[in-house]
Amino acid sequence: MLEQANLALVKLRGANLQGAKLFKASLYGADLSDADLTGADLREANLEAANLTGANLSNANLEKANLVRAKVRGAVITGANLKGTRMPDGSEYKTQPTPRPPQ
Repeated sequence: MLEQANLALVKLRGANLQGAKLFKASLYGADLSDADLTGADLREANLEAANLTGANLSNANLEKANLVRAKVRGAVITGANLKGTRMPDGSEYKTQPTPRPPQ
């Protein structure tokens, strides 16, 4: 369990962090490039200025996480929960309303 851990500036390039519990963890400036974060719990985590290049974030929970200035080129986010996440450009991720089927 790494909940609320201070992992700022750590080098975890290519690490296997599948299903890691990183709720409210500080990963400021961390190198997570090519890391496998499939299904990780990153709710409210601080990933500001982190390097997520090529990371696999499939099915990860990033609700209310901070990704401001993070490098995300080539990151896989299929099925990830991004509700309320601060995106690299500083904007907040908002889900698009699901269109209603015609009646």
